[in-house]
Amino acid sequence: MGQSGAICQRSTVLRQRCSMHPTIPPSWPRSLCLMLMLMLSLSACYANTLAVYPQKSVRLVVPFSAGGGTDILGRTLAMKLSELWGQAVVVDNRPGGGTVLGSDAVAKSAPDGYTLLLTANPHTSNPALLSKLPYDTLKDFSSITMLAAAPLLLVVNTGLGVNTVRELIEYAKSHPHALAFASSGNGGPQHLAGELFNHMAGVKLTHVPYKGSSPALVDLVGNVVQISFTSRMAIQPLLKTGALKVLASTSLSRAPTDIGVPTLSESGLDGFESLTWYGLFCAANTPSELIEKIQTDSSKALRTPSVMERLNHDGVQGVGSTPVEFQAFIKKEIESTAKLVQVAGIKERGL
Repeated sequence: MGQSGAICQRSTVLRQRCSMHPTIPPSWPRSLCLMLMLMLSLSACYANTLAVYPQKSVRLVVPFSAGGGTDILGRTLAMKLSELWGQAVVVDNRPGGGTVLGSDAVAKSAPDGYTLLLTANPHTSNPALLSKLPYDTLKDFSSITMLAAAPLLLVVNTGLGVNTVRELIEYAKSHPHALAFASSGNGGPQHLAGELFNHMAGVKLTHVPYKGSSPALVDLVGNVVQISFTSRMAIQPLLKTGALKVLASTSLSRAPTDIGVPTLSESGLDGFESLTWYGLFCAANTPSELIEKIQTDSSKALRTPSVMERLNHDGVQGVGSTPVEFQAFIKKEIESTAKLVQVAGIKERGL
């Protein structure tokens, strides 16, 4: 018998059980008695549902194209959760609208834990960059966990002749508007990291957006642009050519995978932090106990040796934050990004 059938069966005997229940005074009105018994029955069924979740396949929406970093992480997580749960976790790539299309599908899904969202930085930058969203980023989603995070690396063309962050800042100040930094697109993590550098260093690097990291790196190697904030995974093959030099990372503390690389914060820009992050969400009003179960199991999946090895190879660190911690991070990111967008004069755009 299914869960709904069990509830119906229980409701037919509530009248008999009501009079015999030891916690219900005999003087209580019959309607109140029946309501309390129904609540107890539903509570028991609900607890049973949590204990056996998931009872069917889970859809993991990734609002990016297949093959990218977020998609790779999503497929890795889906495989491990499928093994852990004994149910299929199916990755559903829904790119478009700067992650808005896929995110909106999750925001409007049933709050039952069977539709999850794995997304990244655009989730917190879109409120400041897009003129109108079909959802409220804070109200229409429940934050589950930050799965992983990675710093960007400040990289320059070796032809520029600078070897430290201080030398780069001095050169930029003595050659106003002469230097350009490449990014994979307007409003992305690379663009925002460059604008934060402009603001904190008091310089004016010209932003040159590209359609993806690959063409941006081609022009960086060719010295068409001189600077970029990019990932370790993207530039790893190019460092062997000697055409590029890593000056610093954008994390507050040195990453284990780049322990020899100083941070921008320790290089004179105190407090500089700009991370690429990956997080898990579901629709608002999903039961908190269910969210905690998904967070616990996702963190367990991140700690498996094969996943940790894959993350470290790509310069990414597993996190596994609690729902409360992740929600606080999301709120802070939305606020800080909005301020940076305003300071940098980045214009809003439509979907």
